[in-house]
Amino acid sequence: MLAAVAPILAQIAPGGFQGPPVNWVAFSPEVVLTATLVVVVLVDVFTERYDKGAINTLAGIGVLLSLLFVGVVVVTANNSESMFGGAYVVDNFALIMKALFLLSGYVVILISTNYIGEGDYWEGEYYQLILASVLGMLVMASARDLISIFIALELLSIPAYMLAAWRKRDLKSDEAGMKYYLMGVFATAVMLYGMSLLYGLTGDTLLTKINAAISTGTKPPAILILAVIFVLVGFGFKVSAVPFHTWAPDTYEGAPTPVTAFLAVASKAAGFVALMNLVFIGFLGRADIVQPLMWALSALTMTVGNLIALRQTNVVRMFAYSGVAQAGYMLAPLAVAGSSGTDPNVAVRSIVTYLLIYAAMNLGAFAVVIALARKTRSAEITSMSGAFHYAPGLAWCLTIFLTSLAGIPPFGGWFAKFSIFQALFTAATPAGYTLAVLLVVNSVIAAFYYMRVVRVMAFEPADDVDMTPVKVPSSLLVAMGITVVVTVLTGVVPAIVSQFASSASLVGFGG
Repeated sequence: MLAAVAPILAQIAPGGFQGPPVNWVAFSPEVVLTATLVVVVLVDVFTERYDKGAINTLAGIGVLLSLLFVGVVVVTANNSESMFGGAYVVDNFALIMKALFLLSGYVVILISTNYIGEGDYWEGEYYQLILASVLGMLVMASARDLISIFIALELLSIPAYMLAAWRKRDLKSDEAGMKYYLMGVFATAVMLYGMSLLYGLTGDTLLTKINAAISTGTKPPAILILAVIFVLVGFGFKVSAVPFHTWAPDTYEGAPTPVTAFLAVASKAAGFVALMNLVFIGFLGRADIVQPLMWALSALTMTVGNLIALRQTNVVRMFAYSGVAQAGYMLAPLAVAGSSGTDPNVAVRSIVTYLLIYAAMNLGAFAVVIALARKTRSAEITSMSGAFHYAPGLAWCLTIFLTSLAGIPPFGGWFAKFSIFQALFTAATPAGYTLAVLLVVNSVIAAFYYMRVVRVMAFEPADDVDMTPVKVPSSLLVAMGITVVVTVLTGVVPAIVSQFASSASLVGFGG
């Protein structure tokens, strides 16, 4: 018997078993965030209900520490570190996206501080779910394999389903969580079917090898077209692209507003990271499949989102449809990905630029809505009447964010849209020019409903409104301060964001 187990013991012994090589420095942001999650769980278990105030602070510190280790990786690691046989790559693109997810997560924790009140029995679970979802986003940024992409998607999505239904005795919140969950499960099933077809066709799950197998130059078989479409449609749900957007308005309205901000920014950005990994690494050789699909999704998404947003009277639902339209703008560069004679990384950098600026202006807008709702107890646009009179600071902040979302200088949104135009015109194709025209038309439509909110705050009568100042918690002030500074600086000095985006590349192994 000893002779039988001796080889096994030899492998387990020090120096015997050799697992896959892991660069722990490159992997450190994920390790730190996982350790933070474990600490938060333990603190939650061993503290009384009314002593959980430290959990919020611990979660915030852990996210900032993880962000610090992203900086350590930038300084100490190589330009591209590949692990697990190429399934997990830490490169400039992944590091920029990880920094975006961690900063977004930190701002969401800030705006949640007074929303999820002390003494809430489930306060600990709330921050555990936020941390778990952000961890999934970090994994998604480095995933270069169908299996690792799927694991990351589930890790970020399952906590988000529960967060959407956070208000357990609120029927709207229950409906939000249920719709998000059911639609998410359906989209995941479609995506998995597409992944299984891809594996059957190529015999591999690594994106680089899939691209090599399907880039034959011949007319693609129907089964390959179906596989690529199913995989991309699965992530079309995550970014709320039309017609897979139907979950977004009710989920955004029913979920707690900090959760809505989290879904609208961080979760959507993770979906775009997955789409970029798939399109620019896995499917780049099949532009004949990807480009028509992405063109249709982009045109439909930006147009339908903006037209429906025009009719909204609730600011959260307006932001939901605005987010749909913004997703359409970000899908546009994918519609010209792989065009002959152009560098696909121009499209990558345009989307990265848009995501960085979009995160700041959207999170900031939600932070102001939360602050105003502390007084009005409503998310109706009419409830903001007279805001310039009783809360001028908040009204000006919201004006900055709305102006930026509309793409009006001097705030960051203009440069975000400019980067999309640059990618479309660089492609020099009829499809690119057509999308650019649609983007201009839709930007004008969007400016109308964004400026309508500003008009209500500035010019609508406020005779029956309590004119006492709004008391804004310090955590909300910090969140608004961070987002205002980023939104203004990226518009006035766009080189700040373009410097980061210019180092992001995906085409080829590890960029």
